[in-house]
Amino acid sequence: MAFGVFIHRFDSIYRDTPAERYHFPRQYLRRVEACVGDWIVYYEPRKVLRTRGYFAVARVQEVVPDPGSDDMFYALIEPGTYLDFVEHVAFNLPGGGLIERGLLNEAGNISGRAQAAVRPLGPADFARIIARGLPYDETFLPRVDIGDAGFQFAEEQAPYAAGSIGDRERQLVSRDYRDRMFRRVVLKAYDSRCALTGLKLVNGGGRAEVEAAHIQPVESGGPDVIGNGIALSGTIHWMFDRGLVSLSNNLDIMISRHVNDLDAVRSLLNRNGRATPPDHPSARPLPQFLEWHREHSFKS
Repeated sequence: MAFGVFIHRFDSIYRDTPAERYHFPRQYLRRVEACVGDWIVYYEPRKVLRTRGYFAVARVQEVVPDPGSDDMFYALIEPGTYLDFVEHVAFNLPGGGLIERGLLNEAGNISGRAQAAVRPLGPADFARIIARGLPYDETFLPRVDIGDAGFQFAEEQAPYAAGSIGDRERQLVSRDYRDRMFRRVVLKAYDSRCALTGLKLVNGGGRAEVEAAHIQPVESGGPDVIGNGIALSGTIHWMFDRGLVSLSNNLDIMISRHVNDLDAVRSLLNRNGRATPPDHPSARPLPQFLEWHREHSFKS
């Protein structure tokens, strides 16, 4: 098993769904197979406009052939392991140099491996990327008390050494930890503003009132991917989870006939009747999750 980097573009021509599968040609089969059972980092190349750099982490479960092509394969992602980074990590460090130091050859130059769609990643480089992509911030604890006040994150405030990889890997699958990081990713994408009301309320300590909602709940198989997240104020989140409001694929706001005070609810919502999406296309709600919510949660 080994860590790896999978290159993925938001506008990829391959049939990629980063939280579920990675589509790749035969030439990378051996490298991808080496990653089975271990963690990989997704990277968007610098030539992409508004590149996200290193933008997510996931664990590879298995490799299967593409039934439609003898020369293509899928790396299937282990459910519940994909996690978007809170901070996109640039290829070059702010002070100079590469964050992925394993790409340097003996002469100190960037090797040809940097152009490969799949490449191995050393433990130290993996830890360095994760520490920058998922930094700790206590103002982004969950909105409700989930009974884990004793859970400590002090070790996250320093760069990770290779010896801490085991602890970091266990943390990446911790539900409490993933809830915290998912909240940060969603609130950052929506600028701490409710997508359906436009409200942006922040207390004196800098803590936002808005909550991070899974469109398809985790307990129903929904992943911790930004496209399955939306920022909602407390009241709207309560209504969304109970199927009293939903969204079309075009983000038109839908109100259930079960709402007992229709005028009051309408007065809370955006006047144009549409949810306000994040600025970056990669962060916007994905149709498959909106469709799940309408089919399984919305009381039409």
